[in-house]
Amino acid sequence: MRKINVAIVEDMPETLARFAAAVTAKPKTLTLLYTASTGADMQQWLALNAPDVLLVDLGLPDMSGIEVIRYCRQQSPITDIMVITLFGDERNMLAAFEAGATGYLLKDGSEKEIALHIEQLHAGGSPMSPSIARQLLKRFHPVPELNTSSNTLLTAREQTLLVHLSQGFSYQELASLTHITVGTVNTHIKSIYRKLEVHSKTEAIFEARQLGILPH
Repeated sequence: MRKINVAIVEDMPETLARFAAAVTAKPKTLTLLYTASTGADMQQWLALNAPDVLLVDLGLPDMSGIEVIRYCRQQSPITDIMVITLFGDERNMLAAFEAGATGYLLKDGSEKEIALHIEQLHAGGSPMSPSIARQLLKRFHPVPELNTSSNTLLTAREQTLLVHLSQGFSYQELASLTHITVGTVNTHIKSIYRKLEVHSKTEAIFEARQLGILPH
């Protein structure tokens, strides 16, 4: 399988070195093509080159990383772009996605995690830090008001998981969004099925709507 070619723009030398080390630590799957410490330098390189994956810091000294993302998207539509930044606010997150980023990570992951996220991004995924995923969830999939009456069968956690399940999220995504393990998610889902006396997600959602636990 062809190696994934990676370029990085990051102005902090120690952080750039850490990201570069994450790439070079997996020589069988990743290749580091280029690193830059300014947006202008990266834009000049991108004018003649098209990496598979571009890692972008938003707080560059000469311009916003958003401009680099937008330029890369125009120059090389096939490049997958991932933000790695300290900025976890909604304004920067939405601006990055609108400019063309398809992944958004905060600078708190290990080298091993960064390399894994690069591979996931190139494979068609959209890696995001849990706090970023939660913000997107709240913005685009607001949780409906739940029935919290005393005779409700499900616990508040079970209701929340069932709402997210009805919105199409996987067990892995539910685990990230609620800060629990996939095994714990599975335990809660089994409890939901038992309490509602059903045997599938579809049946659980239908029954919960009939009981008023979920909105129609």
